[in-house]
Amino acid sequence: MTIIGKQIRMERIMDRNTGRTIIVPLDHGVSVGPIPGICDIKSTVAKVAEGGANAIVEHKGLVGAGHRRSGADIGLIIHLSASTALSPYPHSKTLVCSVEEALKLGADAVSIHVNIGDEQEKDMLNDFGKVCYEARTWGMPLLAMMYPRGQKIKDEYDVEVVKHAARVGCEMGADIVKVSYTGSPESFRQVVEGCTVPVLIAGGAKMDSDRDILEMVKGSIEAGGSGASIGRNVFQHRNPSLMVKAMAKIIFDDGSVDEALKILK
Repeated sequence: MTIIGKQIRMERIMDRNTGRTIIVPLDHGVSVGPIPGICDIKSTVAKVAEGGANAIVEHKGLVGAGHRRSGADIGLIIHLSASTALSPYPHSKTLVCSVEEALKLGADAVSIHVNIGDEQEKDMLNDFGKVCYEARTWGMPLLAMMYPRGQKIKDEYDVEVVKHAARVGCEMGADIVKVSYTGSPESFRQVVEGCTVPVLIAGGAKMDSDRDILEMVKGSIEAGGSGASIGRNVFQHRNPSLMVKAMAKIIFDDGSVDEALKILK
């Protein structure tokens, strides 16, 4: 029963025809506060849903605020991890929600954040193991956000540490892994080839250029990636709906960057 349940839920957060996805994280409020783009959460959800995003990521307390009773449908991923930028240990994530609670809130999937290389890595991996067991028990898809961050990490975008982080995610039992883009299709292909589950790119800090965002998305797809999980470069864009549509042109239609840019104009 849990196998078919997970398959059905996966189709709510990934395109069933291409096996790719656009996920928009809106969970930044816990880590950095009510930044522009996520204050009016219902409006933002409506915009990215209109653009064709497959799913959003929210913390449990925002589910009610972001829920709409009309408009385009969109999948719900509830984030289970948290830390704040005000903490002396901002990279040390702790569990603040369970798989069962997420199910009760109507989630189609759950996500967890692990910083590989952090001093508290062992605790985050321990939480990862527990969450994976719960997710498999309930037939709930698990998205793992895997980032190499810590004293031994000289460059968190280096392909060697990114592909290691992705591999940890799949070996621990995640159904989808999210990592930083390594800068080129050639290097990112190593990440994808070393991971046994779909790999998504993160958006990172807010970029000034639409072309830069879309070239990153295109490079990840050329490398065999399965889509994007981009937050600030979508919800802080001048037109979030059109940015999602531009990304969709590349991710679902294998369009070019120039074709995607035309959508934004």
